[in-house]
Amino acid sequence: MDAESNEPGTRAKILIAAATMLGENPTARLSVRAVAARGQVSTGSLRHFFPTQRDLLDAVVAGIYDLDIPDDPINEHTLTPTERLIACMRLMLAHVGVGDRARQHWGALYEAYVASTPSGDEVATYLALERLGRHRIERWLTVLIEEGAIPAGGVESRARFLATVINGLMMERALPAEAVRVETETETLRRAILAVTSVRPS
Repeated sequence: MDAESNEPGTRAKILIAAATMLGENPTARLSVRAVAARGQVSTGSLRHFFPTQRDLLDAVVAGIYDLDIPDDPINEHTLTPTERLIACMRLMLAHVGVGDRARQHWGALYEAYVASTPSGDEVATYLALERLGRHRIERWLTVLIEEGAIPAGGVESRARFLATVINGLMMERALPAEAVRVETETETLRRAILAVTSVRPS
């Protein structure tokens, strides 16, 4: 066993390095060598704590799950449940931006995951990020369910539907559009949220 793997803080260094890399670039390839170098630990240390890349990604995503979003709109009780969820969805859209920034975002995704067959590591990274996005939505829906503001049940399927809507809107932001984009986005979000909150899942 690599002696470094027993040093206090090594696991944390690895997780911080991986999370930072994903934060800087959602298409980052979290290879063992790249993460170890970023965290200034040996590859043996990383493999000791995370035998597979999936183990590392799951740990990184789980750690992000537990982070509270500052000023999370879901806690803004002066708004209606629908308005709270719209504000939450807008948080997810915000990091993509519009125009050139949105095109850069989607261009990077295309190059990483569509232009050529992604590697196993790249697939694992994408799926981890996808799970993270859905988990955020599931948490927001669960808050409203626990408050009795929306019907219970079907959280996973409702979150998946809303995530699909968000992905579509993110792509639209990269395409030429009329000046009324914000208004049409809000209407799309409102209709999607009403679809998953106003009818009790069967």
